[in-house]
Amino acid sequence: MTQPIVLDEAQITALLPKADLRGVLERMFRALADGKAVQPPQTLSLFPHSRGDFITYLGVLADEKVFGAKLSPYIPGDGNAVVTAWTLLMSTETGIPLLLCDSKKLTTERTAAASIIAADLLAVPDASVLTIVGSGPMALAHLRYAESIRPWREVRIASPNVETTLVPHMISSGVPVAKSTNAQDAIQGADVVLLCTSSGTPVINASTLSKAAVITSISTNVADAHEVDPAALQGFDVYCDYRKTTPAAAGEMKLATAAGHWDPESLCGDLPELLRGRAKPPSRERTAFFRSIGLGLEDIAAAVALLKGARA
Repeated sequence: MTQPIVLDEAQITALLPKADLRGVLERMFRALADGKAVQPPQTLSLFPHSRGDFITYLGVLADEKVFGAKLSPYIPGDGNAVVTAWTLLMSTETGIPLLLCDSKKLTTERTAAASIIAADLLAVPDASVLTIVGSGPMALAHLRYAESIRPWREVRIASPNVETTLVPHMISSGVPVAKSTNAQDAIQGADVVLLCTSSGTPVINASTLSKAAVITSISTNVADAHEVDPAALQGFDVYCDYRKTTPAAAGEMKLATAAGHWDPESLCGDLPELLRGRAKPPSRERTAFFRSIGLGLEDIAAAVALLKGARA
């Protein structure tokens, strides 16, 4: 039996410049919209005695003839939790493993790419002020993908430790990056706000944003993690990466639903619908909010891109 290709983080880093992750993800979401892909719900499995957990992300891509899974554990430590991720890609024709790859960096890249697809589709054409909340690898990946979607006039990055992280002084167009330790101040007047933290509680008060603004928010392993107040969802035009799975997994959506503040039936659309023109467009009378939990199909699509690069 042919052995699967195994890629570590260094090998993945070398292959990523050759992979059009945004393009790969857009094709995957269109395939999902057209019934050519399957996205089961992600599952959270707890370790005994509250010693951690792991999330399983699954997916099947018919056209690519692959299926697979990503496993992402959260292992508490003495002040520093261990979070890893590995993706296994297998053939739907032979059932043989094709690729095993360290997905930590790949997860960062595909998460940022998905957020920027949404921001690009939802933001007003003349959006000019970008704020990113967070200054770690996830935030910097969002910045790279966001640089080219609008002719930004102003770019801001906010986090409590922004002065000690490797935030660039400017983006490729020459626009300077303003740093702030106060996220609430940094979002004032922003057209697009990308929340890129690992927080389990709200990091901004979104009520101060304009009605034409767009917020994107990501997920973390913290139980019921959320970067905005769950009660705020009732005042947003809400979108997500996949309507069949996200509302049951995203922290603020679960909490808002349980409290009666929000109904998943009120979702305006998901990425498959947005890319196929089937979603309700933002009203511009309420701030648009996009929530991503990360899909197994995103991991499978990204792994396919790496497999092609490794074979080449």
